[in-house]
Amino acid sequence: MDVELQILKHLAREAQPTVSFIDEYCSGYKDLFPEVRSYECFKYLHLGIIAPIKRKSLPEIAKVTGINSAQSLHHFLAQSPWSVIEIRERRLSKTLLALKGKKIIVIIDETGDRKKGKKTDYVARQYLGNIGKIDNGIVSVNAYGVYEHLTFPLMFKIFKPKGTLKPND
Repeated sequence: MDVELQILKHLAREAQPTVSFIDEYCSGYKDLFPEVRSYECFKYLHLGIIAPIKRKSLPEIAKVTGINSAQSLHHFLAQSPWSVIEIRERRLSKTLLALKGKKIIVIIDETGDRKKGKKTDYVARQYLGNIGKIDNGIVSVNAYGVYEHLTFPLMFKIFKPKGTLKPND
């Protein structure tokens, strides 16, 4: 076989298109994903987040986006070779650029979510402010920006109760 033809056969394929505005938004992050499948999962998660589904779980997002198995989305989040720090920095840079120096209001919010069982990391019996009592759950602190009538996420951090800490925490 001709070497040139062999090289052409192994060129990376283009990512499957989704909805035009999702594709347009996600294209600004494409270079952060070393493989096309990771980039596609990134787009599918964005599509799932805006989809009119009750639960934003990986199996539900897989169903609504037409993925055969939620396993690929789980692998994308758990073991894919991309950096959450690079994506966060890119998102914040794009937000800052879009604001063009305009002032915003920053809102800090503590959110507690009830959880059954102990499979989710950092779940513990702790005070959940939104229900006003101690219960089994997970707590996060979120920072949002507000500009005119638009609210957008800035940062979040999971509160890690002492009894749930892992060696690198």
